[in-house]
Amino acid sequence: MKTWLYLTADGLDAPCANWPCCVWSPTGERRYLPLHEAARELHGRVVDVLLPMEMCSWLRSDPWPSRRQPRPQALAFAIEERLSENLEALHISAGARDRQQRYPLMVTGRSRFQALLALLAAQGIDVRAMHVDADLLPEDKIFAVRWFGRWLLGGALSARLSLSAQVLATLKLDLPEDIHWLDEGRDREGIDAWLLNAGGHPIDLLQGEFRRRRRQPLPWRGAAASALGVLLLIWASSEVRVRFLESETRRLYAQGEQRFRSLYPEQNRIVDLAAQFQALQSRRGQSQDTQVARLVHLTERVIGASNVEVQRIDFREDEGWKIQLTANSFVELEQLRERGQQNGLPLTLGSASKQNNRVQATLTLENR
Repeated sequence: MKTWLYLTADGLDAPCANWPCCVWSPTGERRYLPLHEAARELHGRVVDVLLPMEMCSWLRSDPWPSRRQPRPQALAFAIEERLSENLEALHISAGARDRQQRYPLMVTGRSRFQALLALLAAQGIDVRAMHVDADLLPEDKIFAVRWFGRWLLGGALSARLSLSAQVLATLKLDLPEDIHWLDEGRDREGIDAWLLNAGGHPIDLLQGEFRRRRRQPLPWRGAAASALGVLLLIWASSEVRVRFLESETRRLYAQGEQRFRSLYPEQNRIVDLAAQFQALQSRRGQSQDTQVARLVHLTERVIGASNVEVQRIDFREDEGWKIQLTANSFVELEQLRERGQQNGLPLTLGSASKQNNRVQATLTLENR
């Protein structure tokens, strides 16, 4: 059994080191204690963190037409109209595709999620995975489980909810007749073991930029310490030479930068001098006929094979071709981008927005 740390719903209003928690040991024992005490007890152990459903929202995408795994950005655009906030303010985690070819998605506030991870890191808690309590219910039946004073709804139900007893009493007549009712008041230990070891495919919130970076243990620590001592001696003997080389490098770079600015005064910002110089030289030798041929290839092989409408086409030497177009859906835009990759064209989609029943976006054919 895994070691679970459950951040209860009682601490959501004021997240801090005193957040009321529950810890399950590998033997299944339940212990209640604040977060800072749980951190001391869990020190040195990798834990699975469990969040209350009150912190997240659960949605499902429409049936996905492509067999390929969609990018998170495409899934986010597909449910954008059902969200009350901008995509930039949200952290969206995707689960496994279900039998109806839909993708379940768990949505939470990005800044709130970042603050939670910072709080756990400050307490020294090593998190392996992060799930939501209502998402742990098995998917073969519809369940309503009374757990920690609230009712969790999920499983085969097309929703993941946490309800108070009063709200549940109001909605009870609208719930399916084949729902299975469980109450921790009657069998708390059994429900704990059943929930925390249940099968299914719960969504791990540690995705994308929040994906866990695995720590690599250092083998042969004794030999590494000896090697470190030798390296320190080598470093001390070569310090003078390194400083001289650094001084010469800075001087030569300053000369090169001055020469570069004299040749290309329009380049106000220098990030990578060598890369910028090579890029400018390659662009200077690139003919306009090649750019037009690439645009013709794009319109014939990619845009011409779809139902999108082209509104405007622009060309910029440093960016490539920019085509403003209108499509019927975000899925159609994703298919357009995939078709471009199949034809060897480096396409990117940006500035996508939905107006009425149409989707407007900018398609960029980048310079190679």
